[in-house]
Amino acid sequence: MKLVLLDRDGVINVDRPDSVKSRDEFCLIPRAAAAIKLLNEASILTAIVTNQAVVGRGELEEDGLEDIHAYLRDLLKAEGAFVDKIFACTSADPDNPRRKPHPGLLLEALEVFHVKHFDAVLIGDTLRDLEAARTINCPRILVRTGKGRETLEKGLPNSVLPVTIFNDLFDAVSHLLQGFTARHCV
Repeated sequence: MKLVLLDRDGVINVDRPDSVKSRDEFCLIPRAAAAIKLLNEASILTAIVTNQAVVGRGELEEDGLEDIHAYLRDLLKAEGAFVDKIFACTSADPDNPRRKPHPGLLLEALEVFHVKHFDAVLIGDTLRDLEAARTINCPRILVRTGKGRETLEKGLPNSVLPVTIFNDLFDAVSHLLQGFTARHCV
C-alpha cells in the first residue's frame, strides 16, 4: 500500500446535511487526525478526494473552500499529522467525470503520485465513494461515520463488493497498518 485515498465529509470531518460552508462549521471526527498521523508515520501517502458541489451550487466561493482546507491542514498539523494533497471536484454536475461516483478524482491522485490502483485503497462513507473505487478496481473500505451507517442499512450492491467495514477512520487505518507492517517486516 502506497496511497490512501480519503473522502472528506463523514470520514475526516463531521458531515453536515447543509454542507460545510465555513471553518466554523468544520469539525474533525474524533481520532481522525490520529489516524492520518499513523499513515504519515508509516510513510504512506495520504490524499483527500472530495466532492464539493457546495461551490458549484454557488453556496460557497472557491476561496471559502480553500480557507476550510487551510483550517483542516492547521487542525491536522496541531495533532502532528498532514495530508499530502487535496483533490476536490467543485462541480454540481452529476455527469462531471471528476465527481464521484465517477473515478476522475481517484485517477488524478494515482497519476500525481505515480501509484497503481492496486497499491492504493479508498476509505469512504457513501456508495458513490465505493463506486468510484470499484471503477478503477481499487480496494474499498467503508466507515460507519458520516453516511456510513445509512449506506450499510440500504445494503451494498454486489457491484461494489468486496468492501471492508470499520467503525471509523482510526479503526480502518489501524487494520490497514497491521497488515502493512506484517507484510513488510524483515
